[in-house]
Amino acid sequence: MAVGGNITIITGLFYWIAQLLGSIVACFLLQFVTGGLAVPTHGVADGMNGLQGVVMEIIITFALVYTVYATAADPKKGSLGTIAPIAIGFIVGANILAAGPFSGGSMNPARSFGPAVVSGDFSQNWIYWVGPLIGGGLAGFIYGDVFIGSYEALPASEDYA
Repeated sequence: MAVGGNITIITGLFYWIAQLLGSIVACFLLQFVTGGLAVPTHGVADGMNGLQGVVMEIIITFALVYTVYATAADPKKGSLGTIAPIAIGFIVGANILAAGPFSGGSMNPARSFGPAVVSGDFSQNWIYWVGPLIGGGLAGFIYGDVFIGSYEALPASEDYA
């Protein structure tokens, strides 16, 4: 949302910090309520390498962020905004089904960071930072700056008011 200009960089940083802390606390809580069982971390499937995992994370995060922009953030979405929660839920489910067996289907660095902190295993955590940041950034740039940004360039019309 910061790349697309919908929130400030400072607000984006506060969201990151809140999500990372929330993930860490949730994973410690999970470990506590399960009697000290290990918290599993994300990792790519056997036979895949880190680059393949990054590409998969780029694709699924792009799809998620693009869907959020198209259904929830676009000021010209009109009645499409009413289906935003279900559309976003469907894309998250589809992404997990498609990428889960290959890369874990993280789509958010916080989702992988908390388990890595609690388990102490950061071996493949970079995949879940690089992929989502590139995929989300691309979607924010393409939808936020190109589509939404082009609205200001269009002459005002009563058809779209």
